[in-house]
Amino acid sequence: MKDPETGASSAPHGASGGSNVPNGAGNSAKNGLGQHGKTVQDAQGGQSGSEERRFDQNPKKRARRRRRGKSKQSAVPAENALSAAAPVSPAEPGNPSAKSAKKRRPNRYRRRGRSGNKAPAQNAEVNAAAAQAQPLVAPQPVIRDTIRKENRHAGAGLYAALDLGTNNCRLLVASPTRPGQFRVVDAFSRIVRLGEGLGATGLLNENAMNRAIEALKICRDKLDSHDVRRARLIATEACRQATNGEEFLARVKEETGLDLEIINRQTEARLAVSGCGTLVERETDAVVLFDIGGGSSEIALIDVSERRSPRLAEHIIAWTSLPVGVVTLAERFGGRDVTTDNFAVMVDHVAELINDFTERHKLGDLVKSQNFHLLGTSGTVTTLAGIHLGLERYDRRRIDGIWMQNDDVTEMTSRLLSWSFDERVANPCIGADRADLVLAGCAILDAIRNVWPSQKLRVADRGLREGILTELMSRDGAWRNRWLRPSA
Repeated sequence: MKDPETGASSAPHGASGGSNVPNGAGNSAKNGLGQHGKTVQDAQGGQSGSEERRFDQNPKKRARRRRRGKSKQSAVPAENALSAAAPVSPAEPGNPSAKSAKKRRPNRYRRRGRSGNKAPAQNAEVNAAAAQAQPLVAPQPVIRDTIRKENRHAGAGLYAALDLGTNNCRLLVASPTRPGQFRVVDAFSRIVRLGEGLGATGLLNENAMNRAIEALKICRDKLDSHDVRRARLIATEACRQATNGEEFLARVKEETGLDLEIINRQTEARLAVSGCGTLVERETDAVVLFDIGGGSSEIALIDVSERRSPRLAEHIIAWTSLPVGVVTLAERFGGRDVTTDNFAVMVDHVAELINDFTERHKLGDLVKSQNFHLLGTSGTVTTLAGIHLGLERYDRRRIDGIWMQNDDVTEMTSRLLSWSFDERVANPCIGADRADLVLAGCAILDAIRNVWPSQKLRVADRGLREGILTELMSRDGAWRNRWLRPSA
């Protein structure tokens, strides 16, 4: 049969092609023929054959055969070894001799079916059929951990806590995560000074109530925008003390639709403790936790030396609520221009209130232990921590849980006393809203430190809202239900 390009005779596809290679080489060449082989030139006749030799794809196997002398090329005479081993390209047009064709070294690692190594039509049809039979997307295996993760987030619901205090209006919306913890979805905080002038008149004034209602309307809109499963809305000292406190809450319900409850001092102290449970470490023996508010200050004595339950509030052995906060103390003694003598008078006033707390020594010798410390949750201690760190702007992530040594607290208080009102306003951790209140808070803190001296203070940027969320989720079984293994 004539080759259409060279005019040389060629054997039918798959035949030996009339090669004069000795028997050993001929058998080897014959055994090496295949649909995916490379065309080799006849060793003596110089005719282009259609025989194809398959190169071994395993380099280690090929090297092993060469070492043993069993390679296919071993039976080819030396003068014909090159022509038998190296495939050549077809002869150039106009040159009938296949010997004159340009030889090209084979790429032994070239994958079959690529350009330059064409597969026969029969093999192409097989590959096309196999590709058509193979599914486009492999089915994904069902992983039980993935199902559990989806179930944890499905139907978990959101929880909300609103705290309307003497100085601030705060809101938190969160979803439960790991046991004892939650992820904040939405938050709001605004200084409204609801208790402004309360100490002098015993009433909530109109401007203060208007500011509070405007903030509560924002809270209402945020609550309406979320699918809240449980919520608790509380009011504290300002509404407790004010003669028109109940009347104000009725107005709040009419104008905003929010139904707030006035909680007692014991509940307020318990919620403050519940919100700080994760900040009391395992090796701790005792803690004095305090929450310096706008109109009152709660103090709780906590003993965890004998046992430890998940709910820190169960370890309260004594508590008190001082009828003084940063707003009421600043209004009584002045908070704008505070001298050293004026500051000492404020400290003495708070100390007298603490002396009325008859159970203040109930912790006994535990306060002398190395595992005793103070735990403060209020704007006063977070402000001191921000100044101590030299923050250019307040960052809760760096403040919450930080430890401060007793000398550091003393130094920060002295620095604040040395600043003028304008310098306090200029500090990014204080600002205009707290500049006239921060030293009153420091006076309350100093009185607490004098009664329960400790070498270290832990700062908590959390409080009643976190305590409300913790109790709601715990009572609702949110953490237990989210971590139950789903039934098969």
